[in-house]
Amino acid sequence: MDRNQALAIVNEFVKNPNLVKHMLAVEAAMRHYAEKLGEDVELWGITGLLHDFDWEIHPDAERHPVAGEPLLRERGVPEVIIRAIQSHGDHTGIPRETMMEKALFACDELTGLITAVALVRPSRSLMDLSASSVRKKWKDKAFAAGANREEMEKGAAEFGVELWPHVDEVILALRKIAPELGLVGNPPA
Repeated sequence: MDRNQALAIVNEFVKNPNLVKHMLAVEAAMRHYAEKLGEDVELWGITGLLHDFDWEIHPDAERHPVAGEPLLRERGVPEVIIRAIQSHGDHTGIPRETMMEKALFACDELTGLITAVALVRPSRSLMDLSASSVRKKWKDKAFAAGANREEMEKGAAEFGVELWPHVDEVILALRKIAPELGLVGNPPA
């Protein structure tokens, strides 16, 4: 499977532009870590890109991503990607065993929080964002209240990375696609 085939699946099932941006963000984080760890960049990237492909048709934990599994299989998605997608939620009961599976879990929720922090900054940009800015918002439980901080901590621990350096790594990854995410903003000179 190549990226164009994965994008075709995304375009088939996902209409919400913010969900597409989230999936692109997770893809970027996965590609970043695959490159850093000497893993298969395409495989990891496609996994990140597809991970929430069925959220609009199965928008609850009971069905997502389990109910999407047959749809992926019908479209020829490799089993290693399907398994990783199935393992990215604790509710599926599928344990995360590979580094790719652990990376997906570690990056998923975090990309959303980072994006939320960037959007409320005066610059509306990833280019001047740092982990310290995310950390300040982290403490405010009312900010991005839907972002599961416990899950982010658990994801980093499972992936074997410290949380705040992990935040910096994901920010670096997202900067590479800031124009696609609409987060170039107006950084100060």
